[in-house]
Amino acid sequence: MFKNEGDDGMFIRVVEHDPAWEGMFKEEFKKIRAMVGDNWVNTFHIGSTSVPGLKAKPVIDMLLVVKDLEALDALAPQFEALGYEVMGEYGIPERRFYRKGGEERTHHIHAFQKSNVREIKRHVAFRDYLCEHPDVAQEYGKLKSQLAEQFPNDIDGYCDGKDEFVKRVEKIAYEWHWTNKIK
Repeated sequence: MFKNEGDDGMFIRVVEHDPAWEGMFKEEFKKIRAMVGDNWVNTFHIGSTSVPGLKAKPVIDMLLVVKDLEALDALAPQFEALGYEVMGEYGIPERRFYRKGGEERTHHIHAFQKSNVREIKRHVAFRDYLCEHPDVAQEYGKLKSQLAEQFPNDIDGYCDGKDEFVKRVEKIAYEWHWTNKIK
């Protein structure tokens, strides 16, 4: 799993699902969509806050799909004006990562060029699989709660603890998505 360099000091808190997260996504989506303009292709609410009933860190993850990453890079000052830290690839090649809220993180944006179908589909498939398989989502929520308790100030320990589960489910979800859920 890719490490979240620079997240030291962030307290890891996993909470019950909050239906307000969908509204928070939609509100932020409108701002990002307007800023990206003609370069925009799509935006997805991903991550645990996008799965009804799933416990999560209260951080809204957004998957932004664009025509051109270089054009997106040129918007760094506008992202900063909206309160985002511009983090570059941040451990995943051909991604742009933005985070908002400092230690009290509220949003993450994972941006990919539309040609990066594998990464885009990986995120969407994981979300859709958890939505369609609440037993797996419940198992994931339980694991996340245990890890947050075990590693309250260690994002690397928390992420490493989820790694095996996430990779296993991602593989199943990716295959499931291609055969059952293509949107």
